Amino acid sequence: MQNSNNLKFDTPSFGKRIKGMLSVDFYRLFHTHLFYIFLAIAAIIPAMIIGTTGMEGSQTGALFTNVWQAIAVESPLYVVKDIGQYANMNMVFIFGGIMVSIFIGHDYKSGYVKQLFTTHAKKQDYMMSKSLTCAFAMASMCITYLLGTILAGALVGLSFSVNFGSLICALLGKLLMSLGWASLYVFLNIIFRKYFWISIASSFFFGTGILIIGAAAILGNSAILNIFLYGSSVFACLSSNFLSVIICFICSVAWAVIYNLIGTYILNKSDVY
Repeated sequence: MQNSNNLKFDTPSFGKRIKGMLSVDFYRLFHTHLFYIFLAIAAIIPAMIIGTTGMEGSQTGALFTNVWQAIAVESPLYVVKDIGQYANMNMVFIFGGIMVSIFIGHDYKSGYVKQLFTTHAKKQDYMMSKSLTCAFAMASMCITYLLGTILAGALVGLSFSVNFGSLICALLGKLLMSLGWASLYVFLNIIFRKYFWISIASSFFFGTGILIIGAAAILGNSAILNIFLYGSSVFACLSSNFLSVIICFICSVAWAVIYNLIGTYILNKSDVY
């Protein structure tokens, strides 16, 4: 008879656990109307913005002479002096935060979290899976925003002239920032998990970058503000280069790690239901 002390119970490896979590989260993402609604919203936003350029005497129209200005500002700018300077792909990160709040809020409303943590005790797996899934969703919103921008720009007749290399770097920077933003929103929704509307409001508040705009008003238009998500998002501009992409990557990953670690700690130390 085999000694019971020699029996070993196999526990899933980290790779298998996170793969299982991701498969569930992506399945839920692709099978909910929420994802596709926000993809459509992201595509409509630039169409509405650029559409105003056809209005004679429009203030926004005076600012938008090139279609790519709806993607990013010409140069890093932390203190927004005109609404037209904020009307670009950064708006995706605001609406993306609302989407994340609804997506995670459904976990708690449906009882999915209670069932999950009863059978799956690794809280960090939940944080990582949600961050990666939501980052993919927000990056997808950036793509539909880009498509909407191109179509609207062509219909209105705006100029498409641009430094192609800088444009690619700006787009890559925005896509990379999706991970950092998604991690922030997942973290906020963990904090306010029992207060759905507060989680949405907090995501909207931080998404607008009001705190960084305030800091910039005091400190000035300083590159040091790139340690923050909003600053790095602005740094991905139409004068970007490969260094800009690296900065966005480092900031996004660093904040993703920080938010996931703190979020995991909160889940481990509090009632998650």
